[in-house]
Amino acid sequence: MPVTTLGLVLGASFAAGLNVYASVATLGLLHRFEVVTLPPSLAVLAHPLVLTVALVLYVVEFFADKIPVVDHAWDVIHTFVRPPAAAVLAYAAIAGVPEHWRLAAALLAGTVALASHGGKATTRVAVNASPEPFSNWAVSVVEDALAIALTWLAVTHPALALALALVLTVAAVWVVVLFFRLFRGLLRRAFG
Repeated sequence: MPVTTLGLVLGASFAAGLNVYASVATLGLLHRFEVVTLPPSLAVLAHPLVLTVALVLYVVEFFADKIPVVDHAWDVIHTFVRPPAAAVLAYAAIAGVPEHWRLAAALLAGTVALASHGGKATTRVAVNASPEPFSNWAVSVVEDALAIALTWLAVTHPALALALALVLTVAAVWVVVLFFRLFRGLLRRAFG
């Protein structure tokens, strides 16, 4: 698989793990306004119906993500949305190659999106422990901006997006592992 394709797949997958609707809308809008040309199998993302649904759901997520209890529920539900959506996008992105490559790309993309989503959800648990809402809002805006920027990078500079997605995936896994170590330590102190 060429680096450009891998960069598109993994960059967009990490972004989808943060905000799948922003990622899909960004891809569709970039193609629709001819900023980039997506692979023919992803051109459907520029269809008005797909764009409308992605943008409406992005707006819903934008506001849901700012409310501490709601954002946790939203993240739990999207554990079953973001990784599969990233896998489907990856599978579609590399149409025309042997089936085993498409399935491998889908599995890899879903795993990257799950790591990204896990890092996001874990970070949110830590940030939401703060009683003031501004840190939660700031983190939410940064996540959205990162999802949009990484999606743009994935289609305009895929090699850079690949490198960034790999670094961010390792960081996201580290955040999840660190959180669970801290949580386990707290449980030991409380019940040990």
